[in-house]
Amino acid sequence: MSEEQMTVPAKPQKKWSEIKGENSWTMFKVIAEFVEGFERMNKIEPCVSIFGSARTKPGTKYYELAVQMAKRLVQEGYGVITGGGPGIMEAGNKGAHLAGGTSVGLNIELPFEQSHNPFIDIDKNLNHNYFFIRKVMFVKYAQAFVTMPGGFGTMDELFEVLTLIQTGKIDRVPVVLMGAEFWSGMEDWIRHTLLEAHGNISEKDLDLFLVTDDIDEVIEYINNFYAEEAVGELKPNYRME
Repeated sequence: MSEEQMTVPAKPQKKWSEIKGENSWTMFKVIAEFVEGFERMNKIEPCVSIFGSARTKPGTKYYELAVQMAKRLVQEGYGVITGGGPGIMEAGNKGAHLAGGTSVGLNIELPFEQSHNPFIDIDKNLNHNYFFIRKVMFVKYAQAFVTMPGGFGTMDELFEVLTLIQTGKIDRVPVVLMGAEFWSGMEDWIRHTLLEAHGNISEKDLDLFLVTDDIDEVIEYINNFYAEEAVGELKPNYRME
């Protein structure tokens, strides 16, 4: 086949030059969402972020575990931050609400699944259009992370936090994976595939999280971490360099 006969099919692409105005307005919307989030979240006391599936039903094992976990966190002096929706998020807010503690919801506008649950403090229900801004709020204002079983969104949040800690973009904080049966396969894969087979992480990275089903162990893990750190006043976590 000659060069004249060879044709390269055109690749579909966005017409960037045609959406300059849209890009400019998006920038202002992003700034406004950050400003509102910072102004409102700066007023809350130290909190723990709870991640988990929106599809977990009330009365099920992990829903009720999340309720009890949130209650204990409040009793230890922490507020609770969740994604503000149903499932594990609702359970976390419910536990905080029942214990009389701070209950924060960081909602996200989605075409399905997500609507805010009734257990969020009225003045602490934030709505987000952008996932990346929502994740900054999750991380910046959390003194620890408790990750319950979940799907893609939960994995995204978990590995975002682990990456930020691993790379030093945020200070080390306790990360807990609750539900040993659920997380054991992933934990084995991290150890045997990521570390031993391919060397894609270091052995010390395995110490970045705790896997357990025991609420008392979680509380001890978090409290011991801060006792050892002797941090004094807890403060926002994200360094926005």
